[in-house]
Amino acid sequence: LFDFSRVENRDFVVDFLLKSDNNLLRETFDKAGLTLNNVLRIGITEKDFEPQYLKKIILNNLVSNVSKRQVSIITPLLEQVIVPNLVIDDFATEIARRNAQNSVKPYEVTFQKGDKILFEGEPVTILKRDALRQAGYNVYELNRAGLAAMFVVVFIAALLFLSYIKFFEKRFYTADYMAIPAILSIMLAITAVLLLTGFSPYILPIPAYIMILAIFTNVRLALVAAIIMICVMTLGFQYDVRFMVIFVLLTFVCAMAVSRMRFSERFELTKTGFYISLAGLVLVLSVYLLEKCLIDTSDIMLLKNSVYIILNGVLSSFAAFMALPVFEKMFKIVTPYSLDELSKSTQPLLEELQLKAPGTYHHSQRVAILAEAAAKAINANSVLARVGALYHDIGKIERPLFFVENQSFFKMNNPHSKLTPKLSKMIILAHTKDGVEIAKKAGLPSIVQDFIIQHHGDSLAGYFYHKAVQEEGAENVQEEQFRYTGPRPNTKEAVILMIADAVESAMKSIEDENPSQEDIDALIDKIIAERLHDSQFSDSPITLKDIKTTAATFSRILRGMQHNRVKYAENLDEELANKIKQLEDKSET
Repeated sequence: LFDFSRVENRDFVVDFLLKSDNNLLRETFDKAGLTLNNVLRIGITEKDFEPQYLKKIILNNLVSNVSKRQVSIITPLLEQVIVPNLVIDDFATEIARRNAQNSVKPYEVTFQKGDKILFEGEPVTILKRDALRQAGYNVYELNRAGLAAMFVVVFIAALLFLSYIKFFEKRFYTADYMAIPAILSIMLAITAVLLLTGFSPYILPIPAYIMILAIFTNVRLALVAAIIMICVMTLGFQYDVRFMVIFVLLTFVCAMAVSRMRFSERFELTKTGFYISLAGLVLVLSVYLLEKCLIDTSDIMLLKNSVYIILNGVLSSFAAFMALPVFEKMFKIVTPYSLDELSKSTQPLLEELQLKAPGTYHHSQRVAILAEAAAKAINANSVLARVGALYHDIGKIERPLFFVENQSFFKMNNPHSKLTPKLSKMIILAHTKDGVEIAKKAGLPSIVQDFIIQHHGDSLAGYFYHKAVQEEGAENVQEEQFRYTGPRPNTKEAVILMIADAVESAMKSIEDENPSQEDIDALIDKIIAERLHDSQFSDSPITLKDIKTTAATFSRILRGMQHNRVKYAENLDEELANKIKQLEDKSET
């Protein structure tokens, strides 16, 4: 049934249906049926069912030879009977879409040698851009807006790096230390810009960047700097995501490898380079196998990138090896390598100490063993602690016979017995200033000179102070006159040296008494307590937990140093004969 209330020109339609003869009605209905078939054949959706769209669809699908009068009848009639016959099946559509995607094979275009990929003035399509990249060209062209955006990205990256140093690595927030990552970043960026045609970005010496920066600063700072640099380079040079993923992961491998390096030999850098090459090869192969599961990738590109990543690790180690001495001299920054070289017994200053003050040299060697072990135990710089201990008493070269450890070696009387306490004090306290002067002349780094001047802090020369009090009376002696001039230790390593120096000297005085473990522990605790009470550790970042660990380490090391020697018989044959005779006598009785 028709709802004539919604029909446009209702009177005309009703009048036509009532007054037309049967032939005209039959012809009109036949044409309406054919038009309906045409409309349903193309399909009607929910959106098409709107009145303004439906009328247009009917008019576009009318059969031929339809008069205007019949059109006015057919259109309202079909609008009453047509309903949507197309319904979207989301599930079937998704299946069809996936099937279509899977049916599409990769489209490959091959450029022969000598072919011109891009002509002047031609727009760069995605296909030609990828072809140019495969050939080793960077076609990422920036306009003014792009350059401004890149500048903002670099500015934000630099600001983040500076903020990290300021809040988490304050000791590196100096001009010398800041210049090293700046120069390395510029050199790495220039290398990427000047990379020759056909070379893969996997040859970029990012591992060298990490190794050099980690050796001059620490692993954490190098890790942060490298990741920021990789992100900026990936964006700026339009490297693919594989580059970023592989080198970010390789950065962590580099950081862990450098942290486990032994700095006693520079060949360790080469060994680390081989480890980095192996890790890089594994990462490249893993990414390739993952992509192989998704798309058809080029085996030639895999081989090319594998060769480059292997060369990268090895060449980076050699680059770091060559760059380290240059940066050391340029910025006057001490690395673990230069510290290790200073610890060699063939150093002229240590040879002079051994010759002129052999007792002090032996004392320094024992203190170095204690300091290095304690620094390792609290995660401080063990190489720096060892070197500082070896040179801390270098000032005793000037007047070696006024120090008790050398008097016993040369078997001479104590010259202080003929001097007043104040004069003796002046000679003893001067060895720190004398040591700094000797160190400056020998060209020792300032970080080592700090150990020389700080290892006594502003502590009291107690022996001569109490001697002066006994001779002159407490009212005539000022305690400040018998204190070292300082400054107090301001690093963990310097605090360790102060304790180790005092403990080793005190142990010398009780070695002949064959002290027990309890005696050793009591001695260490007494020395630490005295310096804590005297606020000698107040300027350093050392914690009570660190001090406790240091005391336990000293106790363990000193227990190993203290041992009773076996007294061997002068004539074993005679001793054995006497024992046998005693046994025979007992058996006869």
